[in-house]
Amino acid sequence: MTAPRLLAALASGLLFGAGLALSGMMDPEKVLGFLDLVGAWDPSLAFVLGGAVGVSALGYALKARMDRPALADRFAVPTNRSVDARLIGGAALFGIGWGLAGFCPGPALAGLTLGLPQVALFVAAMLAGMGLFQLTTGRPAGR
Repeated sequence: MTAPRLLAALASGLLFGAGLALSGMMDPEKVLGFLDLVGAWDPSLAFVLGGAVGVSALGYALKARMDRPALADRFAVPTNRSVDARLIGGAALFGIGWGLAGFCPGPALAGLTLGLPQVALFVAAMLAGMGLFQLTTGRPAGR
């Protein structure tokens, strides 16, 4: 990987982590409050979601006007658009894990910087699940 790509990745990761920290996504109590629709619901993370969707939409609009990205040979956009049992099952497992722990992968990785044992346990379980996926399917997770 070239130096400009490494610097862009570092800057993107730092910006992402700062956004997670600032928005409260690294605080499982705040996340669980957002997911608790029948109790003491905290709607503030809906603004985080709205901001993420807005930035993503802007990125896709810019992509449509570009031949290729500035720091890569091609865009890496998923082409599979089918909704199948595997996708639904994976989404359900993701949601259950998020609802039980109050973490999803990005904030959990950023949360490792806090040194909390529950974050480390979540990340270890997440990595074990990714390893189990790879062992059972012969493919790396996320591909």
